[in-house]
Amino acid sequence: MHAPPPAKSTARPDPCSAAPFAPLPHHGRFDYRPITRRPDYCWPDGKRLAVYIGFNLEHFAFGEGLGARLGPVSPEPDVLNYSWREYGNRVGAWRCLEMFDQLGLPAGALINTALYDHCPELVAAFAARGDELIGHGHTNSARQSDFDPDTEITLLKGCRERIATSSGVAPSGWLSPWISESRLTPDLLAETGYRYTLNWCHDDQPVPMQTRCGRRLWSIPYPQELNDIPMLIGRQLDAAPFADMIIDNFDEMREQSRQQPLVMGIALHPYLVGQPYRLRHLRRALQHLAAARDRGEIWLTTPGAICTHIDRLCADGVLDLA
Repeated sequence: MHAPPPAKSTARPDPCSAAPFAPLPHHGRFDYRPITRRPDYCWPDGKRLAVYIGFNLEHFAFGEGLGARLGPVSPEPDVLNYSWREYGNRVGAWRCLEMFDQLGLPAGALINTALYDHCPELVAAFAARGDELIGHGHTNSARQSDFDPDTEITLLKGCRERIATSSGVAPSGWLSPWISESRLTPDLLAETGYRYTLNWCHDDQPVPMQTRCGRRLWSIPYPQELNDIPMLIGRQLDAAPFADMIIDNFDEMREQSRQQPLVMGIALHPYLVGQPYRLRHLRRALQHLAAARDRGEIWLTTPGAICTHIDRLCADGVLDLA
């Protein structure tokens, strides 16, 4: 007669039993370096605070895929949420463009390349202003992290080629749809010709990232707090408090930048901030920034210009961030 097998334990393993002080898994892209212990430098003309608008121009598949939602999830075709997002391309983005023109504000336009098939006039309007066009996937209906490496390379190359062919300038920067990465994304970005990524929100200064090919990929700060989707949709913040948040963040960073150069991004989506009552409050916030620009206090710019400036400082030996 054989003894019964020992009963399996239902107790959870003690995470400290095997290696109580083992280092945690690390991404290997950059080392920890506190903001208080960094080399000092300036933005153009001695400015200390660089500010940019990341303006997300997105297109979504009808009847399938992902997308922010205003109301409860409905069976597809989800007409309510699809049409609400489409308002941004048909109306909201154009109203924001008028405001950007009135205030003389540049924009970093984050482009889904599906827009070239859906509403090429919209992309052309931003290109005509001289705004920076930034790769943002083909559509925000799908997450980049779901792709295998070959499909991800095809996405990165295809978006870069489509923007170059249709608008005349290949993008130097990238923001993944839904900020979703695979473990190889920074490597693949460097290998397909991109100079910077906006995916990481870990700092207030540009940070160089290590890649397997040895090419430097800059991480330019992109906000997840100063961002209308997490604030207006996730936290149910109203338009006036969101505008106050932009102003308060700006005023605080302007004071902090006396000690060191900083980057402040503002992430906007036209189907949200292009709604008339929200646009009214956004205008108030951007007027505050434009006034500081007119007084010569800040550098109102684009992520690509920030990348070019910091890269040149390193190339000229003025700055060592290694």
